[in-house]
Amino acid sequence: MSATAELSAGFSDKVLSAQVTFRSVMEAMARPGSVHHMTSDVGAVPGLMRGAAAIALTLFDHDTPVWLDGRMSATADVAKWLKFHTSAPVVTDSSIASFALVGDPENLPGLDRFAFGSNEYPDRSTTLILQVESLTDGVVVELRGPGIDGAATLRASIQPRDLFERLAVNATLFPRGIDVVLVHDDSIVAIPRTTRLVRGG
Repeated sequence: MSATAELSAGFSDKVLSAQVTFRSVMEAMARPGSVHHMTSDVGAVPGLMRGAAAIALTLFDHDTPVWLDGRMSATADVAKWLKFHTSAPVVTDSSIASFALVGDPENLPGLDRFAFGSNEYPDRSTTLILQVESLTDGVVVELRGPGIDGAATLRASIQPRDLFERLAVNATLFPRGIDVVLVHDDSIVAIPRTTRLVRGG
């Protein structure tokens, strides 16, 4: 595929697809641990799953700095695609990123490398978008928190393996903290900063 063709791939119906994607993301955030399917009407570059591409096309803009991990930045393709479609600045300083795209979550840097927001502006934190091998096959974890009726069961190939241990820092920082979106192909699971791991299987 030529560079021009790669850069021209995005939503075929920009308005409708963005609306569907935004609704899916909001529902995922409102119901932590549940799997939500995104619009498959999106093209992307190698290394960027359709779900991550759809989120980028919907939520990224010139005011949302984006950090790419080593796998995402191994070639210039992802950065070029993001700049072409979203105008989002790709930054090397993860502490100022609104979003972090992670293609190799097993080697996710320490969370202290990212923005936690402030008490006045808790939304000025980094949302981690982690591409994983599966959202339906993996270690079973039980989740509790706002948006969950009792407990929710998530069975996913979660990387890094100590993700929830790392996210425990959110409890001490609230309302500041890190939000996470797990992506596999065109499906997502949201883990907001208010979600807690109860038990691992």
